[in-house]
Amino acid sequence: MAEQQTFRMRITFAKQGRLALLSHLEIARALERAVRRAQLPFAVSQGFSPHMKIAFGAALPVGVGGTHEMVDLQLVRYVRPDEALAALQAASVPDLMVKECVYIEPKAPAASAAFPLSTYRAILSAAPAQLPVPAQVRIIRKKKEKVLNVAEFLVGDMVLEGSALTFTLEQKPTGSLRPDKLLAACLEQVNGPALTADETGRAPEEMSLAFLLDNAWTQSIEPPAAGQPLRVLSMTRIDQRAI
Repeated sequence: MAEQQTFRMRITFAKQGRLALLSHLEIARALERAVRRAQLPFAVSQGFSPHMKIAFGAALPVGVGGTHEMVDLQLVRYVRPDEALAALQAASVPDLMVKECVYIEPKAPAASAAFPLSTYRAILSAAPAQLPVPAQVRIIRKKKEKVLNVAEFLVGDMVLEGSALTFTLEQKPTGSLRPDKLLAACLEQVNGPALTADETGRAPEEMSLAFLLDNAWTQSIEPPAAGQPLRVLSMTRIDQRAI
């Protein structure tokens, strides 16, 4: 049987507000439902359990928003990008809104591999004079400990402007450093382990981030009061790009 011709469309969307608290799997399911509501002619896989041919970009931690997230969708029929965009926007909720639809080459790299550099913007609860960056971040998962060297993943400097912190991380073929883990380690440098944990005793790497704040004016936020721990109010991925 001849292979069915498909058209590969890259969809850019925003994950923000309360929906920043959804997991990667929940976001995937929500977008698949939006594609179905938009009545786009999506391709399906073969076999006993056919599913939509859709591939998502690099996952975000729970609580981290994104302004330019990407997903690749295969269509069995050509649809004009502006028509696909209008249909998807009508089928999407404001906090998970589709922003752009473009066609890419069939053999183009997947979004997760094509754009290994991710830039993040975090809003802190106060405006510290400085934010020390640790040399290493210790990750504990399934009772196994792993130590990551920050210099292997951090691209350039972490830029602090008032209470807004901007930094770029590179995803390696062998793994990546999560932005929330890096920030938790930075806060521990400022607060100390006792102050960084919340009232329940959970370490910062176990805490979800707050809602995404768009266009927040951070220069007016005062330095942290004495005895008040520095917190992350929100974090969002604002850019993904190639090396």
